[in-house]
Amino acid sequence: MKKILFTGGGSAGHVSVNVALIPEFKKNGYEISYIGSKTGIENEMIGKIPEVKYYKISSGKLRRYFSLENFIDPFKVLKGIVDSLLVLKKEKPNFVFSKGGFVSVPVCIAARLLKIPVVLHESDLTPGLANKINIKFCNHIFTTFEDTQKFLPKGKASLIGAIVRDDIYTGDANRAYELTGFTSEKPVLLVMGGSLGSKILNDYIWNNIDELINKYQIVHLVGKGLLNDSVEKEGYKQYEFLAKELFDVLKITDFAVSRAGANALYEFLALDLPPILVPLGTNQSRGDQIENAKFFEKNGFAKVVAEEDFTNLPVDQIFDFYDKLDDYKNSMKDYKKEKRVINDVSEFYNKIIEKIGGEK
Repeated sequence: MKKILFTGGGSAGHVSVNVALIPEFKKNGYEISYIGSKTGIENEMIGKIPEVKYYKISSGKLRRYFSLENFIDPFKVLKGIVDSLLVLKKEKPNFVFSKGGFVSVPVCIAARLLKIPVVLHESDLTPGLANKINIKFCNHIFTTFEDTQKFLPKGKASLIGAIVRDDIYTGDANRAYELTGFTSEKPVLLVMGGSLGSKILNDYIWNNIDELINKYQIVHLVGKGLLNDSVEKEGYKQYEFLAKELFDVLKITDFAVSRAGANALYEFLALDLPPILVPLGTNQSRGDQIENAKFFEKNGFAKVVAEEDFTNLPVDQIFDFYDKLDDYKNSMKDYKKEKRVINDVSEFYNKIIEKIGGEK
């Protein structure tokens, strides 16, 4: 029996490519298992997929700031390696596919100890901290951006482009209107603060809600535990998180205000859906979203607003952006004609198998 073990988590971006690939491997006769954390979003996203064995391991967190937990986390990682060794010995996968996130580090180390091939995927323009560690233990790494390869060992990386879930093309407008109670007579703005939510985005929408709903219907993904019961307006719907329902909502969305995780950006590009991007700042991240956002703005796909400027952004600038949607959409379409940036999942499957010398 052919077997693959997936890992990756901590944010939706570290899981969505795995979600896209799992059906392709199932279709090709692979038995699938997954190692994730006990509390991460991967537990929710992967745990619902039938026929995928989900294993929870101990994992530390890779921080770039001082915290007393930094002294405890190495022991969590060591336990995570032991946990991973036990799972890998039990499942005996032909290879491991890692999407990154701190939970993937002990898995990749354990796989290397057992001489199990490891394939990585890096979505961002610059490699994440987990993948910088995992590169030492992997056989190959695929990248979304061509420029990412200059940060990686020569001969160990190759460009694959963006891998988007096939499901994003399956949205149904009628289901979206039924879910939201919206109509087709008014534009729809989608606000996405990432899987963990964004206080800056949330506060901006709530502080300017009356002006915004005069022109738009708004679907607002606020993040887990961040619903605001005091804001109830006709034409405004807030949700902690949307799973498959998001594909329906995307079908009726005209434009978005969003963080700048690479996977979300390429799904916007695939759908010709222009976003206003508010990338996570360097005080909370390594700056990867800033680089992603600059790339999209440079190519005419998006407007970028720095986090520190977004709180006081005049609402008129959102209105102006909406008025120029056709220009942004045309840039997206032209770019996709010139460069093949949205890759087919079945092709990615074939390239993965090719790199590890596996059985199709």
